[in-house]
Amino acid sequence: MKNLHEVLKKEKYKKINFKVSKTQHLLIKATINGISGNFILDTGASNSCVGFESIVLFNLKAGKSKTKAAGAGATGMLTQIAKNNLLKIGRWQTDEFHLVIFDMTHVNEALQQYKAKPVHGIIGADILLEGKAIIDYYNHCLYLK
Repeated sequence: MKNLHEVLKKEKYKKINFKVSKTQHLLIKATINGISGNFILDTGASNSCVGFESIVLFNLKAGKSKTKAAGAGATGMLTQIAKNNLLKIGRWQTDEFHLVIFDMTHVNEALQQYKAKPVHGIIGADILLEGKAIIDYYNHCLYLK
């Protein structure tokens, strides 16, 4: 569709550009509680998350969680949860954003093996669903409503 951007603009979608890394991950900038960070945009991740080392950086109030995290190459990881945070991605925002916190060392070690920059976290399907996301892979754009 030639005029995808114009159609989505009329529908009040916000356009956010992303980059594709050397590892073919989609990289996006976002702010949590007013602090900017680098994130992987991951349609396969059920929840958005950050690493334990980012609790202080993003001013998170981490609480207990019984949930165990699993991802590529790791299972049964202990988690914490931080509720009711402000997330901004471009001009789109939500102020009741819940984050899973877990050990992201394995993610960043894998990225560094390919000489890619580490990330603070992952933007997952929870946000993509809330924002009625449309991903334009060809033009490297995420649209959120």
